[in-house]
Amino acid sequence: MDFKDKKVLVIGAGISGFAAAKIAKKFGASVVLSDAKDEKDLKYDFDELRKLGINLIFGKQTDEILDGIDLIILSPAVPIKIPVVQSALAKNIPVIGEVELAYNFAKSPICAVTGTNGKTTTVTLLGLLLETAYKKVGVGGNIGIPLSEVALEIGEGGCIAAEISSYQMETAQKFKPHVSAILNVTPDHLKRHGSMEGYQAAKEKIFANETAEDFLVLNYDDERTRGMIDRAKCKVVYFSRKIEPEEGACLDGNMLTIKFAGEIHKLCTIDELGIKGGHNVENALAAAMTAFLAGAKPEKMREVLKTFTGVEHRIEFVREIDGVKYYNDSKATNTDSAIKALETFDGHIILIAGGDDKMTDLTEFLELVKERCDNLILVGAAAERFKSEALKNNFPAEKILEAGYSMKKAVELAKNIAKSPQIVLLSPACASFDMYDNFEERGKDFKNIVNAL
Repeated sequence: MDFKDKKVLVIGAGISGFAAAKIAKKFGASVVLSDAKDEKDLKYDFDELRKLGINLIFGKQTDEILDGIDLIILSPAVPIKIPVVQSALAKNIPVIGEVELAYNFAKSPICAVTGTNGKTTTVTLLGLLLETAYKKVGVGGNIGIPLSEVALEIGEGGCIAAEISSYQMETAQKFKPHVSAILNVTPDHLKRHGSMEGYQAAKEKIFANETAEDFLVLNYDDERTRGMIDRAKCKVVYFSRKIEPEEGACLDGNMLTIKFAGEIHKLCTIDELGIKGGHNVENALAAAMTAFLAGAKPEKMREVLKTFTGVEHRIEFVREIDGVKYYNDSKATNTDSAIKALETFDGHIILIAGGDDKMTDLTEFLELVKERCDNLILVGAAAERFKSEALKNNFPAEKILEAGYSMKKAVELAKNIAKSPQIVLLSPACASFDMYDNFEERGKDFKNIVNAL
């Protein structure tokens, strides 16, 4: 991609927007960064961009900012449907995302993982598995590190593990991983994509450009991902906890196993696996299969699978107080993810849930809450609906506590009632934006409060 003497507009001041603006400037473009918010409402230091000579425009975005623009780079948080982007498309101004930018600069193969849940755990583990085969490995994308920066840093001769969201795929055009994996597709981000069909279509763009030399790893146990084989032009293999595919990653008894090209490779048992829970068996199978197809050797992957214990904010043990263990699962921003957390424990859970409500159906989630939770403590904007739906599903009213918009109060309520062998679990089943900037901030607040008890 040639930026020399081009005028580039980056829309969205965030981690990806900053990276895109700096890279476009580095390679010779005149760069404008625009955000619809006022500068005072953005928690970023823009001095570095100003020193680089990047023009900053804040506030209402009108078509005037398109004057002379040769290319628009859209941050993932910014929908392609906004008026100024639609105007740009009508004027035939190319619009790409930061992930597309990364692909244009990447000189090493990309292994890309998407799905509603499990992406961060799988990609983090994938990066460690790839390190057994490559001297240079980069991990980036939706995981919080701009993929374009990673692509430039790794250069040639390495491999890149990329966490990819449906938002990032909206603007994908030529993006083509060598190996892609889709973990699952369950209701999420429907406000953005309009329907489950729109959401799934965005996910499927991850393999749209793959050819016969590339690979797609699909979850056989998820009905939506299983059927994607019909639209793939590349080699497809499955991973599964329930069946043994002819080729793919599966369980042989309790042994994680890879079957490929007539050979069988034993990895480790479920008990030996460092990350616990059925959902993490799936994540490990997906990561191992993806790494194997990218060149990692099974015998070198085994130790990594045994020693990797997970990522921050995903069923993360925080502390034990008076025989009660506290877990931070702030990354559970939807009901499907929270269900997987509840399934990890045998019961006696005091659950802290709620936040920025995604308005998804709560029936399955609340059935498991009724089965495994002794108490439900609700926070944030979703509290009223969650309480109403819990009562409709016959969860006892006396076991529901409300903490308003205070995580501190929620933790204190839990501390006052928790007794061994109960556990306290923050697994919100909601986004965080009613109280926090992101789920990481929410999880850190929870941990700080617990550690201060």
